[in-house]
Amino acid sequence: MKRTFSLSALLVPGGLALVAATYGLVRLATGLYLPDVQDDLGLGTAAAGLVSSGASLAYCLGALLGLVLATRRARTLVGVAALTAGGGALGLSVAPDRATFAVLAVLASVGAGVVSPALVEILRRDPVVAGDPSAQSTVNAGTGPGLVVAGALALTLLPDWRAAWAWSGLLTLAVAALVLLAARGGETGRRAPGATLPRSWWSAHRRVVAASLLLGSGSAAVWSYGRVVVLQSGGGTTASVVAWIALGLGGTAVVATAAPLGRRAPRTAWTLTAGVTALATLALGLGSGSAVVAVAACAVFGWGFVAATGALIAWTLDVDPGRGGPGTALLFVVLVLGQALGSALSGALMHGGGHGAAFAASAFLTAVGAVVAAPVRVRRLRVADAATRGHPRAARGPSRPSG
Repeated sequence: MKRTFSLSALLVPGGLALVAATYGLVRLATGLYLPDVQDDLGLGTAAAGLVSSGASLAYCLGALLGLVLATRRARTLVGVAALTAGGGALGLSVAPDRATFAVLAVLASVGAGVVSPALVEILRRDPVVAGDPSAQSTVNAGTGPGLVVAGALALTLLPDWRAAWAWSGLLTLAVAALVLLAARGGETGRRAPGATLPRSWWSAHRRVVAASLLLGSGSAAVWSYGRVVVLQSGGGTTASVVAWIALGLGGTAVVATAAPLGRRAPRTAWTLTAGVTALATLALGLGSGSAVVAVAACAVFGWGFVAATGALIAWTLDVDPGRGGPGTALLFVVLVLGQALGSALSGALMHGGGHGAAFAASAFLTAVGAVVAAPVRVRRLRVADAATRGHPRAARGPSRPSG
């Protein structure tokens, strides 16, 4: 028993580090290294756009794989994340030409897609960690530290982008091994009741899915054009990277606020964090001419966005605890699809009306998402249904509505 508790203590920091690696160091770092990659390999702007689109598609495919397999093959999915994200990053460090680079960059994004649903299930099943309401939010906050480390690598190693990718790959493989060591529970090897999403799940999640789509659409302007706006407003390369690091620091701060947010009803936490994200998006669009405003807005956006995605995880767990892994996978697929739509909208608005209009529209979409939860009282799916999946809270009888 002492060995189990000792290993369980590694799950939250290990999971946080794995999210940091697969998201911040691999999936979201491509934009940081892209200018130097273009100089060395001759990757054109149009080709870079195709790589970005392909990476988003790969992420969605990975998340769908997580939706299907998380309830019975969570540890296997961690291995898939290590091979695709970690192995892909190492491959990128030695890519001989632009075609190889493009293929590996797309493949590496699969890791971020599969890792979130896998970690949700691993944490939910652990006898020690499952009792900590802040564990899921803390692990999900790993995106922030990943962005900070990526920014630090950019400042210290660029233009040697190959060394940056090599370090990212090695770190990803190391933390994946740590999570596999801590996640001692065996695979079920069969389809669990929570592996499918019945009609009742979709009915109960209508507003959660809408919220996820709106967050993705509204956040795309900052993720796609945040650095561009800082540069166009007079900031240099260093200033734009510092803003990126500030974004990561804001995301990292979610670790400190996970406990108080975890004590709130999920939809209350969602409204708060999505609202903060909307305000930060508007502030960056209107105040990017000031370096102080830009850095502050990025930091606040980082906190709001990462905390909001954590609230989405808490929301789906509150609605249907036994299908937390598949639910998380679906919500993150919807979020990334929303980002794809939002990027296209933001690009069109920036071309026609400038970045102020683009960021204002994005802030509006996120604000709409913030109030999606307000008029509804979310009810958990039937306790008897949860009991069939062995959820510990089912034994305590019907829960109060989360709203």
